[in-house]
Amino acid sequence: MSNPGQISPLRPITRHITTHNAAGKAVLHSSTPGQWKSYDESHMAFNVVYTTSEFPANLNGDADLAAHDKVQQSGNLGLVNPKGTVCRVVDFAPGNPCVVHRTQSLDYGIVLEGTVEMVLEEGEATVMQRGDIAVQRATMHGWRNPSATEWARMAFVLQDCQPLVVGGRR
Repeated sequence: MSNPGQISPLRPITRHITTHNAAGKAVLHSSTPGQWKSYDESHMAFNVVYTTSEFPANLNGDADLAAHDKVQQSGNLGLVNPKGTVCRVVDFAPGNPCVVHRTQSLDYGIVLEGTVEMVLEEGEATVMQRGDIAVQRATMHGWRNPSATEWARMAFVLQDCQPLVVGGRR
């Protein structure tokens, strides 16, 4: 693979960040290859595309770029960035095990390649095809690639949210 840590045979991705020049015109800040981290015995690989640490994001003086670099260098980023957002691409191996989990976040999950099952805590599975979008609202959920041979890829945007209270329980 040409990208560090990428374990899937899917096309490598490149992140392109824009900014403004001194005249206030849009320019390209940087283009960098995805940086992948393998998880769950190489059944998944994560690529954190970008993070923000406040909402709404502060783009003045490239404050968001500095904040993103700080988050990345800290090594402490979980699935969600408290008070901010995370844009992440995840590659799922064929037949990857489904780990059901909950994040305190509002997530948009977009299938980019392959087929992915969104599995809820009682085992209810929804099959998602390329282009389908899940709006995951702090529920117990998991993701599974049902293919026996093909990798799948999703893009996620996770936004921190208020603590969820359902049925009087946090």
